[in-house]
Amino acid sequence: MPRFAANLSMLYNDLDFLDRFAAAARDGFTAVEYLFPYAYAPEQLAALLQQQGLQQVLFNAPPGDWDRGERGMACIPGREAEFRDGIAQALRYAQALQCPRLHVMAGMVPAGVDGADAAILRSTYIANIRHAAEQAAAQGVRILLEPINGRDMPGFFLSRQDQAHALVAEIGAANVQVQMDLYHCQIVEGDLAMKIRQYLPTGQVGHIQIAGVPERHEPDVGEVNYSYLFALLDSLGYDGWIGCEYKPARGAAPHATSDGLGWLKPYLTNAQ
Repeated sequence: MPRFAANLSMLYNDLDFLDRFAAAARDGFTAVEYLFPYAYAPEQLAALLQQQGLQQVLFNAPPGDWDRGERGMACIPGREAEFRDGIAQALRYAQALQCPRLHVMAGMVPAGVDGADAAILRSTYIANIRHAAEQAAAQGVRILLEPINGRDMPGFFLSRQDQAHALVAEIGAANVQVQMDLYHCQIVEGDLAMKIRQYLPTGQVGHIQIAGVPERHEPDVGEVNYSYLFALLDSLGYDGWIGCEYKPARGAAPHATSDGLGWLKPYLTNAQ
């Protein structure tokens, strides 16, 4: 039976962030993920997790200046010191929150980059991820690389599953894996069932996320038959978490998230 984690950056957005933990627990979630914890003290978040009986299963390393459009620093030459500081900060939070996975965003490709400059971005990325993996290994934390579609995030360094898996192989660290977001994968590549059959048996898929396509609403809205894919994941023995990283179709209306969870109720009644 699939295990689902509520993404608190997108779900329950009619509530203040700190109130979303209790809302997720009331709806039957036993795990959460979100983009960034850094606006809050780690002790405060750890207390909320404990109070609500929740596991923290994923969050992101610092992305640079998010408000100015930065989406990670891993591929950006000249930002290595800032990147390393960010990994150290993320790992302090991971330890406090007992979180076993850390998504490291790749970053945006600067306009006009190609040829030798593109090779420098790749080598910078590989070196930075190797550093992050080495630091994370001491805590038993896995570093995740996520391909993101170019419609939502034009110019992002990493967009395809084969690209991510090739980088994992080249980086060569046992605790580096791919974060397979099926929403992004459907937009860029499609053929989701075959992609799952291809990559899940490699052991390199460390986390899965979902959303309806194309609007990124509930998984039962749109062109993807998620019930079929959940059964496929079960048949292949996937025992990780599935992050619900979608925007409720009713936006920030009161109870929008809870009212849209009809698709999830059959899964929450069993072994979560």
